[in-house]
Formats: sequence, C-alpha cells, structure tokens
Amino acid sequence: MQKITMKAYAVQHKLSIFNVMKMVKSGTLKSETVEEDGKEILYILLDDETEETIKKGIVSLTNNAPHAKLEADIRALQSEVQILRKEIETLKNRL
Repeated sequence: MQKITMKAYAVQHKLSIFNVMKMVKSGTLKSETVEEDGKEILYILLDDETEETIKKGIVSLTNNAPHAKLEADIRALQSEVQILRKEIETLKNRL
C-alpha cells in the first residue's frame, strides 16, 4: 500500500485539491494524518480496488467517441447541402 500526499494525488488524477478533500471526508478515499515537523499532513492510501472505482467515477476529457460520431454526421450533412445547392443552381439556370 502506497502513501501519497493530497496535492500529489490531485495532480496525478487531474482533480482539484478541494475535490480530493471531499472524497476523503466522504470516505471514498482512505487516508491517514501524520504529524511532520509540527504540521499535520494528510496522506492518501493507494489501493488497487479504490483506484479502479475512482477512475471509473472521474469523467475524462479523452472520451470523445460521441463527439467523433457527431462530427462525422456534420460532415455528411454538409456534403449533402453542397449537392443540394448545386442542384438548385442547375434548376435556376434551366428557368
């Protein structure tokens, strides 16, 4: 079991320190407080099980699958619009 500071945990998971503190207070993260040099420092205890649940709960920005599908649909619609504009131009020329 590894120990990591709250700030390092926040940087590692790209979270704010406030969100990490909320997870510690709610009990989703295991932690311990150690007194070093007269200061109390909060360490996060890393487990494989808790890390998996935390990673599932964190929304990542790399999940762009829905956006990629939407972009492909937009490109298809734009090409159809171009085809329809050409047809309108040919019809206008006939009249």
